[in-house]
Amino acid sequence: MTNTLHAIFEAIANVDTEQELKQALTDTIGEHFGVQHWGISFLDHGLLTEIEIPEIPAVCLEANPVGSYVLERHAPTHEQLVLSPEDWKNFCTRHEHVMTGPIVCDGKLVGTLNFARDPGSPSFNNNDLADLSAVCIHLSAKIATLRSQPKPPKPIDLPLTPRELEIAELVAQGLTNGEIGTQLWITQNTVKQALKRMFKKLGVSARAEMVAKLQSQLIRDV
Repeated sequence: MTNTLHAIFEAIANVDTEQELKQALTDTIGEHFGVQHWGISFLDHGLLTEIEIPEIPAVCLEANPVGSYVLERHAPTHEQLVLSPEDWKNFCTRHEHVMTGPIVCDGKLVGTLNFARDPGSPSFNNNDLADLSAVCIHLSAKIATLRSQPKPPKPIDLPLTPRELEIAELVAQGLTNGEIGTQLWITQNTVKQALKRMFKKLGVSARAEMVAKLQSQLIRDV
């Protein structure tokens, strides 16, 4: 079992995005914990990035006693530490045993790692809880690393086609319609009609106004 636990740690270390975590752990984590259902749910910023089995009741943090325990304490638990077997059976008829652990970033619960076993399966024990705690530490550290990385630049959202952008660039260089047509191998009238469309798209009425608006947009999006 130690080997599979280390494989889980290695898989977590090698992912490049949060969305890759589910796929990276698919071949190891279910086997290690002996579960029929498991999943990861990110909860912060209203993101609710669901890369998990939604039927697992432990992801319902506010309504589920197991989830509430994790939400309040940022510590892993399973249903037998929170409710009596009879109370849990009355609460959840689908899964006989569940276990949930916290994913924490900057002191805040940002997600959970959730496991469920079907009726007739053995309950989770202290070893399962210790292993879950170790996995959650690695997950939390990885999420903190991923979220501390600089975000890629925001793509520039301009309504112009690539050809229109070429024309705009030449306009900015001070070329006339005839000079632009010669450089782009199109007629002067084609340039004129293109500029009309570009003015309409950008809500401007002159070449200088168009250039100024495009330049301000580029600066704002950098």
